[in-house]
Amino acid sequence: MIKNGFEVYPNPKKMTDWTEELLVSILMRYPEVTAVNFDPVNQVLKFTFIIDYILTRDEKAKIKQLILDSINVFNSLGNNRARLSKINYQNCKHLTIIELQRDVETIVQEEITLIVGLFQHCLKTSLVTEDNKPVIEEELATQEKMINYLLESVKKTTRDKYLFAFREEGQVLVFDK
Repeated sequence: MIKNGFEVYPNPKKMTDWTEELLVSILMRYPEVTAVNFDPVNQVLKFTFIIDYILTRDEKAKIKQLILDSINVFNSLGNNRARLSKINYQNCKHLTIIELQRDVETIVQEEITLIVGLFQHCLKTSLVTEDNKPVIEEELATQEKMINYLLESVKKTTRDKYLFAFREEGQVLVFDK
């Protein structure tokens, strides 16, 4: 967050839950992400994307292969190995809901940007996004730094509540499951 031209990070003594802040920050930065869940037992983030039509079996296979291969290459470049990278599809009326699961231990903000960019590339205008006001490049960089900071903080803490965050009419809502 920027206040008076300075970057301000959350105060750990005042912060009640890094995970809630992380989910809100992800949804604020990436309008393509419809919802984010946090599973504390398995230490997994679940990103939800919505497509405005039913994907064919072939389209699902191609997107899944591209995303998972890209995650593996990204992690191998950083001498890292993802514990969990999984994609599930669900058809709902005339929509396809895609859920991407990633372990909290190894995911980084740059990987989230890569994943969102790949979905944008593959699905173009079919990816359901919230209309966002134009954002200044500096603001995006600040949001990305915040996400990195919060990811590192979440990796160092334990959490016992399942969280679900989503957008509704321009607001980000976070609930305990």
